Amino acid sequence: MTLINVVNLAYLLAAVLFIIGLKRLSSPATARSGNRMGATGMLIAVVVTLLDREVLDYTQIAGGVIVGAIVGATLARTIKMTAMPQMVAIFNGLGGGASALVASGEFHKLTSDAADVGTDVGVTIMLGTFIGAVTFSGSFIAFGKLQDIVTGRAISSPIIKTLNPILFLTALGLGGFMVVLLAEGSASMSEVMPLFLALVVVSLALGILLVMPIGGADMPVVIALLNSYSGLAAAAAGFVLDNMVLIISGSLVGASGFILTRIMCIAMNRSIWNVMFGAFGAQATGPDQAGAEGRQAQSTTAEDSSIVLAYAKSVIFVPGYGLAAAQAQHQVKELADLLQSKGVEVRHAIHPVAGRMPGHMNVLLAEADVPYDQLFAMEDINDDFDRTDVAVVVGANDVTNPVSRDVPDSPIYGMPILNVDRARNIIFIKRSLSPGFAGIDNPLFYNPKTRMYFADARRALTDLVNAIKEL
Repeated sequence: MTLINVVNLAYLLAAVLFIIGLKRLSSPATARSGNRMGATGMLIAVVVTLLDREVLDYTQIAGGVIVGAIVGATLARTIKMTAMPQMVAIFNGLGGGASALVASGEFHKLTSDAADVGTDVGVTIMLGTFIGAVTFSGSFIAFGKLQDIVTGRAISSPIIKTLNPILFLTALGLGGFMVVLLAEGSASMSEVMPLFLALVVVSLALGILLVMPIGGADMPVVIALLNSYSGLAAAAAGFVLDNMVLIISGSLVGASGFILTRIMCIAMNRSIWNVMFGAFGAQATGPDQAGAEGRQAQSTTAEDSSIVLAYAKSVIFVPGYGLAAAQAQHQVKELADLLQSKGVEVRHAIHPVAGRMPGHMNVLLAEADVPYDQLFAMEDINDDFDRTDVAVVVGANDVTNPVSRDVPDSPIYGMPILNVDRARNIIFIKRSLSPGFAGIDNPLFYNPKTRMYFADARRALTDLVNAIKEL
């Protein structure tokens, strides 16, 4: 068997592992094995590529692999689950940046050698550079918003709205012009390099300005979309290098990221255009609005809430970002186990956009070893709230807001929510009556069935556990 046949078979095996691994990522019960399969496929692809291609310096490559492995293992073991969205954002950015560097390196090589550059190669180089640079800068702005380095509020500015299309058209113009010059072979490196650097700068600026107007409520969608961009950039780099496995893996990431983005937009009843350019959450509507209408929230204590929970037949926990911020997933598990020991049916309702990245709540609860059969997607559990004794909302807000059903002029009208307001009793654990990322006041706070437990989620859940044990 020739080397080329071995390489093709290895690439085919890697592609199969990618596809099966991606499929297994769709369920929390199989996600770990799916992740391992995808990593194994990538390892095979990298090893075979190094054997098949002319490598300039194996020492440099080995050094990069070792340093990368050390950094990756350290991050995987030290990053808190609450910071996982930020790390995902950085990974997206680094993936896009790597693709842009590959395209840039190939551009430099071809122009330095005065080689004939076909239109197809020129187009993929420009696309890889453009998408990769946009992904790189946009992802780091998303990281800054998640880390509170950059304001998490949506920034609605006429200047940004004007600059974005100008920058986009400028990038297309620069890329198209360079493709023509390279195809004609009439331009030297000194002539096209300033144009190429201008394309990089414009693309980086566009990435920043695309993400700045997006509020924290839309970060899960933004992360999914940037993940799709990083895949498209990798696929473009695959065409540049004529590497089939890079094209396949990049296409899978790009397609799956876009599908996930679409699913999350449907979950919010909003278009991707509205997410990207709607400046959702730029204005906050605080609890003063509720006070003006004469509504009063009823507070509760651990002792009172423990009686309601201990004597319930069924309880549904609704986790949100407040759970992640307080790192209270283990306390949720402890309370759930305690209730189950008393014969209470316990389940967890997961909204598609709860938290700050896709699957955020699933990851947090899985870390606390919450059984997978207790995790239910919104569409699978929503009808059960009518027959539930107690719904315990832990730090969620927008995904439980009845305004989406009842107020046609609300910005979140039509967004599917968890039907928490239909439970017989509601315990809402939250620090205050402040609105969520969407900036919309939540009438659920003032529902006669709701008791507000004003406290940090970890402390509140710990107090509930202690109070139930004393009953």
